[in-house]
Amino acid sequence: MDSAATLSLPVEAPMTPAAERILSAAGTLFYRHGIRAVGVESIAEAAGTTKKTIYDRFGSKDGLIVAYLHRRSLRWRTLVLEFIADKSVGGEQSLAVFDATDHWMASWGRGCGFINAYAELGGTEHPGVPIIVEEKTWVRDLFEYTCAAADYPNPAFLAGQLTLLHEGSIVARTAGAQRDAADIARRTAQVLLGVDDRMAA
Repeated sequence: MDSAATLSLPVEAPMTPAAERILSAAGTLFYRHGIRAVGVESIAEAAGTTKKTIYDRFGSKDGLIVAYLHRRSLRWRTLVLEFIADKSVGGEQSLAVFDATDHWMASWGRGCGFINAYAELGGTEHPGVPIIVEEKTWVRDLFEYTCAAADYPNPAFLAGQLTLLHEGSIVARTAGAQRDAADIARRTAQVLLGVDDRMAA
């Protein structure tokens, strides 16, 4: 595991104002309605531009999907790293990932955008699939980093446990309508990490 890569952010090339409008509109529509269900025409209308401009800026709808996933990854990772930045190395940083997720999900009622995208693109050779896989791998790598930094035994296995809790809580919270899923996942993570309630507050 490369700790420097785990704590780094994806690089995003500068965009023109028109490209920003297109990407913003596409991101909203893709998340709300699904990647396959949204056509280029709808995106152009929402962005106040033309299909030609979309193709000029992103090459194709697939190129726009890749940009959407990349942008979402950048914003998500930025939030998580901000949440763990002021926490003590180890257990508290691991728990802060759950806190960041709870904060993030409060604004996204249709669940994880990457899980949703994989449900549509998984099993294909779509260029967005590697970005989705990388995003989920990054979460596990981050947990492994926080656990290894605090000298937990077998940090890779512990990271796997925390990742399952993390991802499962997102699905349970949304698709399962389990309102306390985030709290249960965090409390279970506390047990695995041996962090008591006072330290984890």
